[in-house]
Amino acid sequence: MELVVARIGRAHGIKGEVTVEVRTDEPELRLSPGAVLRTEPATAGPLTIETGRVHSGRLLLRFAGVKDRTGAEALRNILLIAEVDPAELPEEPDEYYDHQLMDLDVVLEDGTEIGRITEISHLPSQDLFIVERPDGTEVMIPFVEEIVAEIDLEEQRCVITPPPGLIDERDAVVVSSRDADAEDAEDAEDAEDAAHSGDDA
Repeated sequence: MELVVARIGRAHGIKGEVTVEVRTDEPELRLSPGAVLRTEPATAGPLTIETGRVHSGRLLLRFAGVKDRTGAEALRNILLIAEVDPAELPEEPDEYYDHQLMDLDVVLEDGTEIGRITEISHLPSQDLFIVERPDGTEVMIPFVEEIVAEIDLEEQRCVITPPPGLIDERDAVVVSSRDADAEDAEDAEDAEDAAHSGDDA
């Protein structure tokens, strides 16, 4: 199974290094020196990682054959893809590979459907589930213990306990606008009634 493990960002310095947006929970395994990665588009690769280091919280990589800033800039926005055994599991029982979480149904504890996971975004501070709702809109769910209560791979579902406003903020906006429209309508009716009362007098 092939998985996207990173996206190449901008060049760093003048010696061919690039920043990367990590999309794997195991960068030390997937993005280590010597790793050979397929690319998207395929014409840019394969790329072999020559060196890797962390600078200011960002992972910097240099690839074999890329020696200067010009070569590094030419790699910007290219996706790095690793071959992963689909039966392979993380060492920790509460960790998951992205491919295990993709397309899981996201529900509340009472079974209310929220949507399905279409993407996992790996940020420096935390991971985010990008969840597509039935109406086509998206909501971001932080992958933290306080919110993600259960991952059930057998049932293909993710149970969440979101804080107020995380998933219903959009609905609250809709309700608020409806309330405002209703108030405007009532004000208009009151004004019309007052005008008629003046006519009667």
